[in-house]
Amino acid sequence: MWFCSTLAVVRPWRRAVGIVTGACVALALPLASAQAATALTLEEAWRLAEAANPTLRSTHARLSAAEGELTDARSLLWNNPELSAERLRRSVPQPGLATEKQRDWSAGLAQTFEVAGQPGYRREAATQELAGLQATLQETRRQVRAEIEQRFVLVLALQMRIATEAEALKLVEDAAAAVRKRVAAGEDSRLDGNLAIVEAERGRNQLAALHEQLTEARVELGSALQLVPDHLPEVAGNLMPATPRYSLEELLATAGQRPQLRALALREAAAAKRLGLERAAVYPDITVGVNVGREGPGEAREKLVGVSLSLPLPLFRRNAAGIGRATTELTQAQIERQAADRDIPAQVRALWRNVESLHARVKRLEDQVLVSLDQNQRLSVTAYRAGEIGLLQLIVVNRQVLDGRRDLIEARSNLRLSTIALEAAAGWPAAGEER
Repeated sequence: MWFCSTLAVVRPWRRAVGIVTGACVALALPLASAQAATALTLEEAWRLAEAANPTLRSTHARLSAAEGELTDARSLLWNNPELSAERLRRSVPQPGLATEKQRDWSAGLAQTFEVAGQPGYRREAATQELAGLQATLQETRRQVRAEIEQRFVLVLALQMRIATEAEALKLVEDAAAAVRKRVAAGEDSRLDGNLAIVEAERGRNQLAALHEQLTEARVELGSALQLVPDHLPEVAGNLMPATPRYSLEELLATAGQRPQLRALALREAAAAKRLGLERAAVYPDITVGVNVGREGPGEAREKLVGVSLSLPLPLFRRNAAGIGRATTELTQAQIERQAADRDIPAQVRALWRNVESLHARVKRLEDQVLVSLDQNQRLSVTAYRAGEIGLLQLIVVNRQVLDGRRDLIEARSNLRLSTIALEAAAGWPAAGEER
């Protein structure tokens, strides 16, 4: 729009018509992303993210702790046996004789047994915790892939905007140079010259602002991919999302099996088992021991064999703190699961409506608005050549053309971003592994 107006201002009507027509042909070309030798594809971005994303690596690192806890819980006995040994040197005084030296020793083995089913609670809690963490890892991977795709689309849309604006700016600058010559020759007024200068500067300012936004978007994408700080990735791909292969009912059914919901359900089950474990801990553990030893002087030494049994009396401390913490954890897990069960379907429905609205908006822009703008531009050029309209009307029409192109890029990028959010909210496989 702004560059087409300058073209119309700066040249005689024959040259103005030629430049305006050339600008329209340039804008009518299909929108394409910047193609560079090192352009990053979406699949490559996903691969880099899964290898280096800090969130994904941190979640994966937690698996070692959960696996170790399960290994301990599956052991034969939770408490290790306790081995004890004792050796005594005894001096026995004897009247009229030298003091007799005696050496006594004893050894024992003790084992503590849990009597209220704690091993079963512990094993089940550890199993549920590990399964929940694996589901969380799967959900985190989906979220990371969706986030990377969103950042990728933002960079791609800005590259397309810059390509369009750069082509327009080149035409504006050429027109501005021609206007300056005509003003100097007295063929155009200073008003026409000022209009050309203003339009050209507006184009440069718009292009500079887009470059700033692109730099920021590329930095964010590179950070998410853990690229070296001085590497700002360029991307290549298609801005429009693929044609959807699902219905709202299918998305809602998939959302019910989303890894996040499965992880929350497993977390709740693990919390319930831990509560059972803390309640069982109120019952005292029994410690059974076997002891052997030797005592006594010389040939009268005695061999001792004994069995010991110890049982703590739970009179004062009844594990109220542990039970309280486990109850709180279970309640929080239940609240989070119930909230997710309610919020995820509502989110999917809202995003579905948003995507449908954006689909309709893109279709209107492609089928009606841009077609009408192109027709208006052709008619305005013909009318301007015949002297039926003035320069100002031609400027308005040409500005609308560029605005329409900008609106189309914005609508397409918003549609792609909303589609990504919809598929991620529903846990649709195409949002990650299968796309």
